[in-house]
Amino acid sequence: MDEDDPRSASLRVFSKDPEEKEQKEKQPDSAISAPKDSKPSKDLSAEDEQLKTELEMLVERLGESNKGLYRPALTALQDLIRTSTSSLTSVPKPLKFLRPHYPHLKQLYSQWDSQDADQALFAEILSVLAMTYSNTGERETLHFRLAADQIHGQPSVQELGVWGHEYVRHLCTELAEEYNARSEKDQSTSDLLQLALLVVQFSLQHNAEVDAVDLLLELEAVDQLAQFVNQDTYERVCLYLVSCVNLLVPPDDLLFLRTAREIYRAQHRWFEALVLSIRLADRDLIREDFDAPTNAVMRKQMAFLLARQQVPIEWLSDEQNPIQDQELLDCLYGVQRSAHFIDFGKELSVYEPKSLDDIYKTHLESSRSSLSSSMESSRGNLANAIVNGFVNAGFGNDPLIVKAEEGNSYVYKTRDHGMLSATASIGLSLLWDTDLGLSQIDKYSYSSEENVKAGALLAYGILHSGIRTEMDAPLALLSEHTESKSRPLQNSAIVGLGLAYAGSCREDLQGLLLPLVQDEASSMELVALAALSLGFVYVGNPDGEIVSSILQTMMEREPSDLGSRWARFLALGLALLFVGQQDQSDATIETLKAIEHPLSREVQILVDATSYAGTGNVLKIQTLLHFCAEHVATDNASESNQDENQANDDNDDPSANANDDSNKTQDTSPASDLYQAFSVLAIALIAMGEDVGAEMSLRHMSHLMHYGDPVIRRTVPLALALLNPSNPTIPVLDTLSKHSHDSDLSVALNAIFAMGIVGAGTNNARLAQRLRQLAGYYAKEPNCLFVVRIAQGLVQMGKGTIGIDPYHCDRQLFSRTAIAGLLATLLAFTDANAFVLAHDHWMLYFLVTAMHPRFLITLDESLEKLPVSVRVGKAVDVVGQAGKPRTISGFQTNTTPVRLGTRERGVLATEEYLSYSPVLENLVILRKNPGNVEEA
Repeated sequence: MDEDDPRSASLRVFSKDPEEKEQKEKQPDSAISAPKDSKPSKDLSAEDEQLKTELEMLVERLGESNKGLYRPALTALQDLIRTSTSSLTSVPKPLKFLRPHYPHLKQLYSQWDSQDADQALFAEILSVLAMTYSNTGERETLHFRLAADQIHGQPSVQELGVWGHEYVRHLCTELAEEYNARSEKDQSTSDLLQLALLVVQFSLQHNAEVDAVDLLLELEAVDQLAQFVNQDTYERVCLYLVSCVNLLVPPDDLLFLRTAREIYRAQHRWFEALVLSIRLADRDLIREDFDAPTNAVMRKQMAFLLARQQVPIEWLSDEQNPIQDQELLDCLYGVQRSAHFIDFGKELSVYEPKSLDDIYKTHLESSRSSLSSSMESSRGNLANAIVNGFVNAGFGNDPLIVKAEEGNSYVYKTRDHGMLSATASIGLSLLWDTDLGLSQIDKYSYSSEENVKAGALLAYGILHSGIRTEMDAPLALLSEHTESKSRPLQNSAIVGLGLAYAGSCREDLQGLLLPLVQDEASSMELVALAALSLGFVYVGNPDGEIVSSILQTMMEREPSDLGSRWARFLALGLALLFVGQQDQSDATIETLKAIEHPLSREVQILVDATSYAGTGNVLKIQTLLHFCAEHVATDNASESNQDENQANDDNDDPSANANDDSNKTQDTSPASDLYQAFSVLAIALIAMGEDVGAEMSLRHMSHLMHYGDPVIRRTVPLALALLNPSNPTIPVLDTLSKHSHDSDLSVALNAIFAMGIVGAGTNNARLAQRLRQLAGYYAKEPNCLFVVRIAQGLVQMGKGTIGIDPYHCDRQLFSRTAIAGLLATLLAFTDANAFVLAHDHWMLYFLVTAMHPRFLITLDESLEKLPVSVRVGKAVDVVGQAGKPRTISGFQTNTTPVRLGTRERGVLATEEYLSYSPVLENLVILRKNPGNVEEA
């Protein structure tokens, strides 16, 4: 390289000979002078040469003894640096030409001791030069910035920003590094925070909201953000804050939610604030937000959200301040859901009931003769009754039971325990329609058949799932049977109460069910169902008395009781209390460690998983994967008992499994590897709410299926279902379809049911075709064929208008009651032969707490239907994108009411109306846009 080239001069600064460098360092300070180029550069234009000469002259003046030259020289340097321009990929020329002089300028600065405005300006210039010249890790940009501030005082936001955006971003980086370094040494960081707040203000003023939030996160000062946010920036700031929550560790995640809520409240965005209060599960904040708006219509819109989330009414009012507005109470109770849903079905032309041929399409199946003969038994009729309930759910006009002629009801075409489930399906068919439902179910409650009467009690609970009435009919009708001597009646009453009052936190139910848990003389089945119902009622609310009672029961029960197949539901009842509570379950987990029975480990896994449900916590998932990697030697006796149960269940008559002795053997058999099944489900439960974690867990499931023990392989399909409820993506369907032909019938059976969960309420044609093929493939396997039929019913749930995805409100919230229903159903399939395929097929109805209409209905301010044009498409993540990007893609324009699919989002197609809710889901109230001017 030519010696006259200025680039060679800059290189020489960094590549001096060691001896030359040492001699230079030994020279006295007075001998230090600015480096000069003896010859003009041949590669520079006349303008550049002039600029370079001018800069060198200014540097020389800073080294002279006449202090009167310092101020003009510094001002000239400042102006040249500020006014310089360059392309995006090059360094501004003043900074490039000053590179060889940077060490010299630092040396000059160290010799100044005036502590005046000149030195402050000099420090600022060095701070800018250090952005490109200082060595990594020295943080000289921040060092000189703080030095200037110490001399001159804190600059204004405008003064800080005159050096440009890149300078401010560089300060952000070094502020975070310096804060971490000082925190490790317990040094003061107040000066860093003062400067950081200036940077935050500048960032918010210049559309760099992401940088502002990231900086305050690094400095552990996110709570300072709200004071700088205004009406122009709050949307992008809050969207980023909320989107970060799943990627943060406690307590930062809750701090982000509280900060975003504070910003929304400052901007009078009450609905958005309420959403975050629900995520925080803080009853005081929920009530504060619900009471905040003075607009009565806005409160009704918020009431629709609270009803969807099943927030207890008692959290919103008390005896001193009851809610007086009856319309508002109706919105909170959800009493209009049935009417809206039926109108929605009529609009979509799906109100007419579906027959079994419409559902199964048996004319398209192969080997129809063998199929028809195998499904003529009571087991086939039972499957038909359950499928009929799911497909016609909410419409109340099914042809098999509700509208069947006298004596032709499918209730009487089943036998024994099958009659219970068939009768209970009435509640499913008449779901949410309490007026018609009570009268329809009532006639079965006086039946002489014990199982029919028990089914009616369960139907009462199913009918009221997700809604409330002032009559409180379920409590009045079911409470007396909780002490019944009849096991079916007692069990149905207990489970019915749990389904009817899920999420309500009713203290009167605690007084009714808790004594059953504490009673040492009660069977393990009764104790487990009572605990499970309490878990449904108090889901996500760890009541101290309930927690201590369940723990005490586990400690006092005999090992044979804890080894019962019902113990898993006792464990789930405890775990449901901690849904979303995160570290609040630590004390309970420590207590569980004192129990020596293998059940202790299983309960710990469930409690820990529900506590972090939907958080995507990587450390928890890693721990669970370690559990799955263990190889457990199971007892041979246990395996032989399972084989015996499998053989009994192959009989298409459910009464063939009524052998009490074999059930007792099953109850006392060791379940030492059950914790691995719970671990697999726990991975899915934790990862399900976070997209990246959910995608990664799909890969883990593939590995577990290849290398896991049999108990793990049988649970993997259930975990896939939990990850994708009502979301039939092609990769998941292909995986489950492959597993549905597995040589292990338990794996195949769970995969078939998982296909039903994944496709629930979607009417997915690809999935329906595969299930028809499976019906032919398993024509001679009654158990598998039974589950195929159930899966076919789930896919057409509500004729494609009801889904079971627990996430709603643009996937910001998940329904705790929906999580409870999904978990209880999937837990029953961890041993399907002992539960669903034996006497307890009614456990399929646990899904009712997760069932909700997939509609978008627009209403006017008087809550009357208001058809408008909306666009519905796949939701697009717009976090951090500039401007106002589209939030949906591949959309279609329709007139409300419309059906919303999983991961779909709706937006208003015109500006004629404004929405009270920022999320177009469920029931949305609209108002006329006062700023919209349209020609007639």
